[in-house]
Amino acid sequence: MGRSRVVVVAQAFKESFAAPEVAAAWERGVRAAGADPIVVLGSDGGDGLLDALRSQLSRTTSISAEDPLGRPIRVPVGWLDASTAVVESRFACGLALLDPGERQPLSTSTRGVGTAVQRVAEGGATRVYLGLGGSATVDGGLGMARAWGWRALDASGEPLAEGGGSLAELASLRPGRRPPVAITGLVDVANPLNGERGARIYAAQKGATPRDVERLAAGLERLAAVTGAAGPGGAALRPGAGAAGGLGFGILQFADGELVSGAEWVLGRAGLARALRGAQLVLIGEGGFDRTSLEGKLTGVVIAQAREMGVTAVLVTPRAEAVPADVVLESGGAPWDLAELEHRANVAIRRALRLLAS
Repeated sequence: MGRSRVVVVAQAFKESFAAPEVAAAWERGVRAAGADPIVVLGSDGGDGLLDALRSQLSRTTSISAEDPLGRPIRVPVGWLDASTAVVESRFACGLALLDPGERQPLSTSTRGVGTAVQRVAEGGATRVYLGLGGSATVDGGLGMARAWGWRALDASGEPLAEGGGSLAELASLRPGRRPPVAITGLVDVANPLNGERGARIYAAQKGATPRDVERLAAGLERLAAVTGAAGPGGAALRPGAGAAGGLGFGILQFADGELVSGAEWVLGRAGLARALRGAQLVLIGEGGFDRTSLEGKLTGVVIAQAREMGVTAVLVTPRAEAVPADVVLESGGAPWDLAELEHRANVAIRRALRLLAS
């Protein structure tokens, strides 16, 4: 009997390991377990999108934009062809750009994302794929729109401050003009903009206190009301509108764009379905697995696709909860380094192969 085939879907572990590092560690662990790895680099639109697309890019460039606090920054851009650009929004509005003490979504803005879109349009792009994930913002994408000339005013006609903290005072919007590009947001969650399962549920991890969360949620509700997007069929209710602190909503409302599953888009381009044919196992993991991992994130999408094709999923993660019963889990003992990541993959694959043989 030949060696077992294991599909390794490697993604970045947020603020820990890059996807290529995870891939290399897991490939070694799988080989040491006596199986043959087939490596797929993945992303759900957040960390590691450009890494996952590296072999498909015709070139990479960088552009000038602003970080979440308005400071000058360079943003990398991948080009699938001469007119199709890929930008990770986290490089313009991400948590990793800020020191821990600067993480305050009441004042952080997505303006840099709007500037980045403007710059790639000037560079020849007619279509832009925006990866959403890892943001430090909860401004509903209004900062992005401001970069295109939109003006947010209070009841006295005065401009609102940048960030999500001022949205509750929004009285009117003066339209701007978006760059002449088609924009597709690659989302990692299916949350709407508002409600208990809206963008508010991710605000705490961006630095918001419980009191801040209520203020931000009220602001997003006000933004939806002022734009007329709160009713049936409105952009605020669309799956993914709550991604990246409402940046998904901004793409729909201010850019007339579309939202698609980032994980499905990346994995489709990478040929995951083809790789799973004839495989016995698929190895997947992330920095922490919970119920949100099954709501549009890469790990949950891979588990679902593997289940459909009759391939056993093996989950390797330092912290886990709400793991499906049919998934082989290796977890606990955080924090991990790359050596531990390799060891845990080896242990998990050996155990999964024994289960398959029994």
